[in-house]
Amino acid sequence: MQRTADTYRAPIEAMARDLGLDFYEVDFEVVPPSFMMEVAVYGLPVRMPHWSFGVRYIYQLVQHRMGHSKIFEVVFPGNPGRAYLANTNSVQENTLVIAHVLGHADFSKNNLLFKRAQEQVGFHVVEQAATHAHQIENAIAEYGQNRVEAVLDAALALEQHIDDHQRLTRPRYPEKPKAREPRTIEGFRKRFETLPGEDQPPAMGREHARVSIPPHPESDLLWFIAHYAPEMEDWERDIFLAVREESYYFHPVFACHIMNEGWASYWHARLLREAGFLPNHVYLDALKAHSDVVRPFAGDREIALSVNPYHLGFALWEKIIEDKGLDAARRIMREEDDCSFLHNYLDAELARELGLFRFQARRNGEIKVGDWDIDALREELLAPRYHFGAPRISVASLGNDGSLELTQDHGGDRRGLDIEHARRVLEYIHRVWRRPVMMRTVDTRDRETVIKVGTSLH
Repeated sequence: MQRTADTYRAPIEAMARDLGLDFYEVDFEVVPPSFMMEVAVYGLPVRMPHWSFGVRYIYQLVQHRMGHSKIFEVVFPGNPGRAYLANTNSVQENTLVIAHVLGHADFSKNNLLFKRAQEQVGFHVVEQAATHAHQIENAIAEYGQNRVEAVLDAALALEQHIDDHQRLTRPRYPEKPKAREPRTIEGFRKRFETLPGEDQPPAMGREHARVSIPPHPESDLLWFIAHYAPEMEDWERDIFLAVREESYYFHPVFACHIMNEGWASYWHARLLREAGFLPNHVYLDALKAHSDVVRPFAGDREIALSVNPYHLGFALWEKIIEDKGLDAARRIMREEDDCSFLHNYLDAELARELGLFRFQARRNGEIKVGDWDIDALREELLAPRYHFGAPRISVASLGNDGSLELTQDHGGDRRGLDIEHARRVLEYIHRVWRRPVMMRTVDTRDRETVIKVGTSLH
């Protein structure tokens, strides 16, 4: 890799800028595969400790040992950006990776969703995550492993439940209702405004009206609990807000996954193709690595039950650039996310060309290929991407006794919940809320269900 960085990185970066890519500097670091796997699992090089990350690590390790995955690189947007490359990659693979990372860096600097998140969270998330991890270590030393882990259980169970339409820093709800605008008296009433009784004050001023909390359904559960849990301690609130901050950083990575990987794949292919300074053997081996990255998961005689985002995104960007030109593609890259991207540019012709289809899994294990309805196909591809992949849960009301009522928008989700899993999450919430908690939802058979945790709920 040292030879790749010294010999090829600088000319690849210069060529990328000449072709119009606009990116912050990227710090590349070569690390062992074990470190790469930890970063992929934890999401960051240093992150708050929690048992759930260990479970993910074991799964990833098994997949890796079975040959189901290879992690070439892990990238973190920022200024500067950070990229970790496996020291087991060949020179040719790392040549491709450098070009791929520059495509990511261009995307993350210019896409509006990424830009908004980084402007709010900051451009140094790796360092911020390390600070959060240090705060957790201090809390463990002061309050004990069990207490801290109970708070992390609740916060990480809710890490997907943010509202990206709201800003990271937002005030609490107003404690008093808005003052009523003075009435404009006109016509008949103005002529007789001095009649007896006309100047009497209202029976009850608005200053005595009770403010509803929340004033509207609140989907940012991490924010709401951190600010309104009746008995939460400050260190517990800090943990919730730290998890929320990291979730804001990761949201655009999730929401633009197909676009982002496709954009990076398009640019690594183009940069390699136009890099006349590469020796033939480096170029050919790098192209082979490219074909491994952007291939569909299935072979010619197999059925793919999942879609490779690199493959789908790469094909879409190639078609867009061919049909509309690079300037139009850059505008699309700036303004859209995966949902609008697939709705606007994945048509039936390309879906057939890529062999995309809907499938149905029968109870006997048989897989049946469904229809070619392009609208239904788009929805099936996008279903896991809506709302951070999580069910739409919002705070409905806060009771006079401090009880918390949640509700699921199962109409928007178009799915019910695993009731036992949902109950465990409510139990996590109850540990930090410390008052009764309930949620109205439907189960997997669309039956209305109320889950209650605590003793005072009716």
